[in-house]
Parts: sequence; C-alpha cells; structure tokens
Amino acid sequence: MPTVDELKKKYQAVIDLAKDRGVVLKNVHLENDKLLIRGAAPNQAIKDAVWDKIKAVDAKYADLTADISVDSSLPVPAKIHEVVSGDTLSKMAKKYYGDANKYMKIFDANKDQLKDPNKIQVGQKLKIPE
Repeated sequence: MPTVDELKKKYQAVIDLAKDRGVVLKNVHLENDKLLIRGAAPNQAIKDAVWDKIKAVDAKYADLTADISVDSSLPVPAKIHEVVSGDTLSKMAKKYYGDANKYMKIFDANKDQLKDPNKIQVGQKLKIPE
C-alpha cells in the first residue's frame, strides 16, 4: 500500500500544473487508500489540462481520486514563455494558439517589455494570454 507521500510524489507534476494554472486545491490527502485531489479550476480548458496530466502520469490512475470542478470566478493566470534562441512571436502564437498570425496578441500583452514585435531577446519571460 503506497503512502500519501509516495502518491504525492507520483502525482507531483499534476499538483504543480494545477497550482501553475490557477487551480485552487482544497484537498490533497489519502482517502480510501487513494490520493484525493479536490479543487476548482478557473475554466474547463484548465480542468482538461489537469486531467490530461493525470492520464500522462498514469493512464489508469487507479490510486487517485480527482474531483476538479470549474469556478469561473477564479482568475486565469497568464502562461509564461521564456524566449529561447530561434523563437519569434509568430512561432509562439502557432504553438499556443495554432495560428502564427495571432502574434500581436502576445505582443500586446507584453508591451511593458517589448517595443517591436520583431525584437525579442533570449531569456525574456513573456506572458501568453488565453
């Protein structure tokens, strides 16, 4: 029988993703020999991302009970992208939105640090709005 610490370690990537994406975790404890993760996500897409991560950790998740609801009053945190060599706003838009032409959405969200959409620097941390 795994301990709560062993299960938390196994599902740490799920817990970290949930926290990063603004999921408010109400419970993370052992219940009926399973790890119980209960919380509220800001939207359905974030809830789905948490479930995708759960399935990536363990497709059967027989040792986990996840109860994630949607609470649209919760704020959606912006994703952060750290610029690497070869990045462009168009490449980031393609990655995050599936459309390279949406690069101005990223530029507009980062006008505090960008003056020109064609001039980004390696190491910059850019907000990627929903």
